[in-house]
Amino acid sequence: MPELPEVETTRRGIAPYLEGREIREVIVRQHRLRLPVPEGLENALIGKRIGALSRRAKYLVLPIEATADAPAEDGVERRQALLWHLGMSGSLRIARLGDPPKKHDHVDLVMEDGAILRYHDPRRFGFLDWLEGGVEGDPRLARLGPEPLSPAFDDERLFARSRKRRLAVKPFLMDNAVVVGVGNIYAAEALFLAGIDPRRAAGQISRERYVRLTAAIREVLAAAITQGGTTLRDFVSGTGEPGYFAQRLNVYGRNGEPCRRCGRELRLVTLGQRASVFCPSCQT
Repeated sequence: MPELPEVETTRRGIAPYLEGREIREVIVRQHRLRLPVPEGLENALIGKRIGALSRRAKYLVLPIEATADAPAEDGVERRQALLWHLGMSGSLRIARLGDPPKKHDHVDLVMEDGAILRYHDPRRFGFLDWLEGGVEGDPRLARLGPEPLSPAFDDERLFARSRKRRLAVKPFLMDNAVVVGVGNIYAAEALFLAGIDPRRAAGQISRERYVRLTAAIREVLAAAITQGGTTLRDFVSGTGEPGYFAQRLNVYGRNGEPCRRCGRELRLVTLGQRASVFCPSCQT
């Protein structure tokens, strides 16, 4: 599943081809995604301009702005937006006029200059939704915790949220109400860097260790974004390039292999119904 670094990599890759561009055509080949493609989407988008793309957790937000040829109704500018989620296997890529669609290419947004935002999703667990009133107040976004690379996320908040929690620290980090975007891969890697056993109860970890853990989360996510995300099956960036962070993974997916730090065999446990690999020597 594309996680925060993959979605951020996608945003950065597609933004230069979309921001400020007018939508000339909308092609929907498959309406049945996780949520049905909104009816009348073509009428809502054609002739409108895309604003500055943003990301919230694993959601991509494409603001839709009126143009001189397609003014706001009644002269009232509304904060309309497309909300996009890539699901388990989705990807957004830039294509050009004349590039034939592949199997599982479900939606195209064709820009005025011929660039195409093309949505590919073999499992169809992703979706795009039309937000007539913009993202403000959307319940899917309103209940999310802070962004892990923003000033709102710090060790004091993480420590405070952990108090009296018996939940293991790894699924605690993966709770989007605590902090967004720290998925299975990046939680495992951050806990390794911080030297924390993923099985430990979140409420039994000291403030000092949460300082190290907060820094480790930032380090792991920033590195993954810089390197283009993690190569997971068919993940590619918005320009079609694969991610490379998988080359640096210390524990995720390495059950039974020697720890790169101490040489001891890595172990696999299940936490919150998710596989978790850790080093029993380096993580205590």
